Amino acid sequence: MNDKRNSSGELLPDNKRITAFGKFIRNNSIDELPQLVNVLKGDLSLIGPRPLLIDYLPLYNDFQKRRHEVRPGITGYAQINGRNAISWRQKFEFDVWYVDNLSLLLDLKIIKQTILKTIKSEGINASTSETMSKFTGE
Repeated sequence: MNDKRNSSGELLPDNKRITAFGKFIRNNSIDELPQLVNVLKGDLSLIGPRPLLIDYLPLYNDFQKRRHEVRPGITGYAQINGRNAISWRQKFEFDVWYVDNLSLLLDLKIIKQTILKTIKSEGINASTSETMSKFTGE
């Protein structure tokens, strides 16, 4: 992404700042490959709720905090059910559902669906921008 700004000096929306190369990398999920290093180090799992910004920690309610009962992952139940095209509320509901229904069979289903979604490039972008909007609490 570039740092183009409007006349007031504010950054333009993501979809106005992303470069063609950046869009290609994002649409093909190539930007996720470096996360495999974190899996090998043990900081991240292949499957689990996607890690979010540390800035969001004080904004979580008790239900949303439950997503931290499992190790975060590169892909998860929320990713195969909408990724960035779903609301924050839906994302947390999917994350907690995963925590409550954790199993090897579910993880295998998520891996299969992740591969299919990546090939189809589904749900990568939020409806209003190239990335998910900032979480402000609920």
